[in-house]
Amino acid sequence: MVTLKQLAKELNVSISTVSKALNNSEEIGEETIKRVKELAELYHYKPNKVALSLKQNATKTIGVIIPDILNHFLAKVLFGIEREASKYGYNIITCISNESLEQEKESLRFLANGSVDGFILSLAEETQVKNEIDHFKRTISQGLPIVMFDRVAHDVLCDKVIVDDFDATYNATKTLFQEKRAKIAFITTLDGLSVGKLRERGYKKAIFDTSGGEPLILKIKKKDDHQKKIMSFFKKNPTIDGVIAADSSSGIIAINTALKLGLKVPKNISVIGYASKSDSYHTIPQLTTIRQHAKEIGANAAQMLINRLQNKSVEIDVKTKIVKTTLIKNKSTLR
Repeated sequence: MVTLKQLAKELNVSISTVSKALNNSEEIGEETIKRVKELAELYHYKPNKVALSLKQNATKTIGVIIPDILNHFLAKVLFGIEREASKYGYNIITCISNESLEQEKESLRFLANGSVDGFILSLAEETQVKNEIDHFKRTISQGLPIVMFDRVAHDVLCDKVIVDDFDATYNATKTLFQEKRAKIAFITTLDGLSVGKLRERGYKKAIFDTSGGEPLILKIKKKDDHQKKIMSFFKKNPTIDGVIAADSSSGIIAINTALKLGLKVPKNISVIGYASKSDSYHTIPQLTTIRQHAKEIGANAAQMLINRLQNKSVEIDVKTKIVKTTLIKNKSTLR
């Protein structure tokens, strides 16, 4: 591998001059910068990242831990993180916890050993169910900042990026009441997660504020047959004329189940679900969605972490950024 020393010797300049020229320093003239870069390109010079990280005491790398790579929302957040990080010259290393507390702990231990400058993560389901947070506190005490997004631990003192889950579900439920829907149900596969609990509370509050009736809730576990559960739920509650789905799959299945039962959507029943634009295309009629703006969540998380990394000498209070959702009306609700 070609080194700075070799480039400097051939150009008859100091190593410092070569380094500054490669980084476009204002101290170096344009002609010298051009000469240095041309020779570096000719020899395919690549900076020694290990040496740079030791010198700068920074790896310019962010560790990202997500619970499920197949989750479309999380994949889009990851895209937003990577795109924003690259603007500031940061790389990312991604680990998948697969909803496992132990895998999440192992990913933190592995990357905290000098591989990254900080973390962006969304909690594993098992972590939230067991409410274990010591591994996050230990990581922060090592001097590695954490930014949590979507699924967060409120008892951990760190920056967070969340969406307005409570308000979004509250407003979506009120929207169905405005359509004169009388029996609105809530379907969720996220009962063990912080976001699922907030969405359920928003739904319950809207029911209490508007009709004063009893909430009608279906909680589905991972091992359950989702289609059978929703079909049975509809048959037991034939007066349901509105559905709020806490996740995209529940919203899609709710529409398909209603149609199988001979109901017309949205004439007989309206359905709103948390989903992306692409998810909404999987139903006919097209699902009305609560859009979470995943890429924006990722970009905000990256900005917050990089700001903290670039201002280590400054005491910055931890913040929670709330990204507002958008209700996108499609053909599964009345106009």
